[in-house]
Amino acid sequence: MNNQYVFSLHCTTKKHWYEDINERRSEAITPAMALNLLEEGNKRFVNNLKINRNLLQQANETSDGQHPFAIILSCIDSRTSAELIFDQGLGDIFSVRIAGNIINEDILGSMEFGCKLAGAKIIVVLGHTRCGAIKGACDHVEMGNLTSLLTKIRPAVDDEHTTKENRNSQNGEFVEKVSAINVNRSVKSITERSPILKEMLENNQISIVGANHDITTGRVTFYP
Repeated sequence: MNNQYVFSLHCTTKKHWYEDINERRSEAITPAMALNLLEEGNKRFVNNLKINRNLLQQANETSDGQHPFAIILSCIDSRTSAELIFDQGLGDIFSVRIAGNIINEDILGSMEFGCKLAGAKIIVVLGHTRCGAIKGACDHVEMGNLTSLLTKIRPAVDDEHTTKENRNSQNGEFVEKVSAINVNRSVKSITERSPILKEMLENNQISIVGANHDITTGRVTFYP
């Protein structure tokens, strides 16, 4: 038998085996287990103990299908790569990124695909410290298309009532309070605007949580 054919058959069989195992793993994971996987992954990241992965092999093994267990909505900030800070490999998570981790119709559609069709068990809305988009909203910045995006964050600024003075980006404490409010507003908006995800949440098929990534320490804190 041709050696190249044997090698090709072996790779194809291995890919199908991996796909089957990955699909079964995805089906077995609960929303609570998914959260734990992210928490443990972040602990590894913070302690610089990341899992040694063969990414090229993972690319080959997942080429016929994917079964990510989580969806992470995070900011476009270059320091907040979800795969890195949660120490996950190719095919493990859906990463959705937009400045200020806001919600829109396209993102909701992506989340519905990820949960309803691809089997993700948890949605995390991930804010981060010293967020430029949050600072821009606090300062009422207007610039091209960015103006419209920051308008979607403005309600979080208005909802922060404890700070009476210096309500701008120079006040770090104010910025972080607005960031937390913005995350919680996005979490709430998901179920308010997506009947599909709301039903899945009510049936305990998924969980939806907010979190904050400290860009200095790398640590992710999940909100209650």
